Amino acid sequence: MKTVKLFITALFAVVLGLNTSAQTHDHMNMASAKTETFKVWGNCDMCKVRIEKAVKSEGATSADWNVKTKMLTLTFDPAKTGVDTFSKKLAAVGHDTEKFKADDKAYNALDSCCKYERNK
Repeated sequence: MKTVKLFITALFAVVLGLNTSAQTHDHMNMASAKTETFKVWGNCDMCKVRIEKAVKSEGATSADWNVKTKMLTLTFDPAKTGVDTFSKKLAAVGHDTEKFKADDKAYNALDSCCKYERNK
């Protein structure tokens, strides 16, 4: 019986220790996170999915593109990536940003509903 109590106590201590360690780790990540907002051209919900997926593949921990305002808000670790990296990735999948313009081949590959009016 003593062995069972000792085992349960040890197991509880290990689980509690892991939980505390995980919380501390998450807190450190949140402290270093940066949130940025910038304009990304697009038209529809298909664009929204493509834009958010593209920046998440480049390291954004969260992303939200507003179809009406064309503004992308994303959170990321600035030690690992930056706005230029996200903007280049978006241009590569066909979406112009304030810093980078998609090449014609990437833009023309978009579905017809996704073809936004481009600045000359």
